[in-house]
Formats: sequence, structure tokens, C-alpha cells
Amino acid sequence: MPESAGVPLIEMRGISKAYQTGGVPLWALRQVDFEVPRGDFVAIMGASGSGKSTLMNLLGCLDRPTSGRYRLAGRDVYRTDSNGLATIRNRYIGFVFHTLNLLARTSAVENVELPLVYAGVRARTRHQLAVEALQRVGLGARLQHHPSQLSGGQQQRVAIARALVMRPPLLLADEPTGNLDSRTSLEVMALFQELGRQGVTVVLVTHEPDIAAFARRIVVMRDGAIRSDLPNVSKDAAAMQAEGQLVEPR
Repeated sequence: MPESAGVPLIEMRGISKAYQTGGVPLWALRQVDFEVPRGDFVAIMGASGSGKSTLMNLLGCLDRPTSGRYRLAGRDVYRTDSNGLATIRNRYIGFVFHTLNLLARTSAVENVELPLVYAGVRARTRHQLAVEALQRVGLGARLQHHPSQLSGGQQQRVAIARALVMRPPLLLADEPTGNLDSRTSLEVMALFQELGRQGVTVVLVTHEPDIAAFARRIVVMRDGAIRSDLPNVSKDAAAMQAEGQLVEPR
């Protein structure tokens, strides 16, 4: 996928999505325009049924819109076939969910290697890349630990490392703190902020205002449309940590 200077990483225009229910279209999204520059950190909020999960699925190339255009890094992704979409997902998008889907009997480094296995990367190279990804999220000393030997926050860091191991330009996070306690949630969100400062583009779906407050920009959805899209003026994790409100990751 070509890298074009000045081109937004994400550019959606007139995106609508309808599901057929008893022969009647149910519109989950209505004429959504959404743009994200490279390196931005965006939180998408909204009540159940607002369309935020449908939007996330479209951003992740897990579904196709009923109408509209989606360009990722300057490329019209919906003009490609299913195999092309799978390649985009594998190489250009990292996914983080509240259900971690880590293999219980597999070490942290082996869990992180999985996307590289599917991509056909040689064993030595994929091990090196997995180690680098775990070091990036602060788990360089936990390479051989299994999920049961890690805290909830550390397990989520393994999942984030797995999402980053292909070095994608876009990280999509769907309720990534949904199963974490408050302290651990702060640690994970501080990591997302750090990744944003390193140039990773992060789009996060959450229903929690205190989690959305970590993003640079907050988008609120209602009835399948974007109702507000504003820069976030709250403190970032670095400021919170300086004031003693944020603990250091364990």
C-alpha cells in the first residue's frame, strides 16, 4: 500500500450500512464522513446501537458498506476482492479486543508470533520481530511466560504486541479495557498514548468517558451518524502520572 505524504490514513466518505431484517433495511450507519490523519489517537463513543461497532468493523475491513467510499493510506480498499481485504487486515491493521484470544499453553513470544506465522515469515525473523514487539510494550522480561503467569494488564500488553508485530500503520481497539480493573485500564491506556506518540494511529471504541479521555480526539455517535467530533482538551497520561494519578506499569 503506497505511503502518500499529506494523505489521511483513513478517509471515509458517505459511508452507509444497512442490514436486512425481514426484507426491511435496518440502517446501522447513515452517510458517515470520517477522516483520521496519520498518528492521531481517536476514541469513538456511543450508546448500544449507535453504530460505533459497525463503523469499527468497516474500518477493519471485516465488512463492506452498503454505499460510500473508504480509502486507507490513499487506496480504495473496497475495490479489492476478499483475498485483498484479508491481506490488508493482516499487514496494515492491528486489532485489539477486550477478549484477548491468547493461547493458554503458549508463551507470550509464541502468541505474538502467530500473525507472522500466517504471513509466512521465517522462524528466526518472526521470533526477532515478536521479541521486539514485546519489548516495545514493556514485556521484554516476560517472553517465555504463559498467559496464566501474567497479570490482566500484562496479558493485554501481549495482545497489543501481537497487534503491533506486523508493524501496521493502524491499530483498532474495541473496548480494550472492558475486562480490566481501573488501575490496569490506566496502564493500558498510557501505553496507547505512548504508541500514539511513536506515530501509530490508534482508533478506539469505548463506552467509558474516562477511557475516551486518553484520546486526542473524541467522536460521539448516535443513530448511525457522527453527532460530534472534537479535540480532547483533558490531561494526557504523562500529565496524570506527574500528578501521581497514574501508576507505573508493572
